[in-house]
Amino acid sequence: MSIKAILRTIVFLALLFVVLYVGMNNTHLIDFHFPIAGTTAKNPIHTSAALIYFGVFAIGVFAGMALHTGGGKEKKKGRE
Repeated sequence: MSIKAILRTIVFLALLFVVLYVGMNNTHLIDFHFPIAGTTAKNPIHTSAALIYFGVFAIGVFAGMALHTGGGKEKKKGRE
């Protein structure tokens, strides 16, 4: 296992701890407005602040994963 993989795991676990900490301390209900999506312009989402925070974090993780993996062909090293 490489040092780079260990550091990435530690950073990811630290981010998950922040999400957990925010969730434990923000249990009040909020109105979430996101007019670009269209549906929340008239009827905002009324739920726990922690749930909204976690949802935004999860979307960011999936977007980062999609950008990081790329999905393209692997480049061969060496002569072609």
